[in-house]
Amino acid sequence: MSHANAPETPAVAPRRILVVDDEPDLVEVLCGALRYEGWEAQGAASGQEAVRIAAQWRPDAVVLDMMLPDFDGLEVLRRIHAERPEVRVLFLTARDAVEDRIGGIAAGGDDYVTKPFSLAEVVVRLRGLLRRAEPQPVVADEGTLSLADLILDERSHEVSRGGELVELSPTEYALLRYLLKHPRRVLSKAQILDAVWSYDFGGQAHVVELYISYLRKKIDHGREPLIHTVRGAGYLIKAPA
Repeated sequence: MSHANAPETPAVAPRRILVVDDEPDLVEVLCGALRYEGWEAQGAASGQEAVRIAAQWRPDAVVLDMMLPDFDGLEVLRRIHAERPEVRVLFLTARDAVEDRIGGIAAGGDDYVTKPFSLAEVVVRLRGLLRRAEPQPVVADEGTLSLADLILDERSHEVSRGGELVELSPTEYALLRYLLKHPRRVLSKAQILDAVWSYDFGGQAHVVELYISYLRKKIDHGREPLIHTVRGAGYLIKAPA
């Protein structure tokens, strides 16, 4: 029996990554590395060009330099997210000051790397961002995770504390879910990096500190704290004594 007319399974479209930096050589190298991974990649040398390409090409993620010749990366993020808030953003920054890292995360960025960086690091971080962007299947036996008056609904991805909804980014949600899956257990930064970001680079634990601080502001601010730091060991979540 001939199967010539049998319908083919549609191929999954490759992920699209927009690389924004005013250094042409860096854009070329990054785009080459991303294409090697099987993704599509385009470059932009300015904020204006990045916003235009993002609107037309609709990337899944953006590798975005903080410093651009026309306007900065935070403004690029704001304009792209105004149209497509689901786009993942990995910031590139030559400055490792805490306020620079916090600024990118607070504005809605998902992660950051500081220059100079390895191509492997950028690829692994993007892979983690894209993995978290994929729709998660609903598992029948999953329901809610709760601790004291904090409730996380795994079906709706809604989080509330004291009956009030708490708006979390996908990364903040993943971090809180991981903590709630292991209540009263000290989790090291390396464990959290591996579970939530899917990478473990020495010296890159700052991203865990940043997300813990933002999660605390949303979950614990003005209430009995649930998230605790164990100095020199990591973090844990537990109900008030």
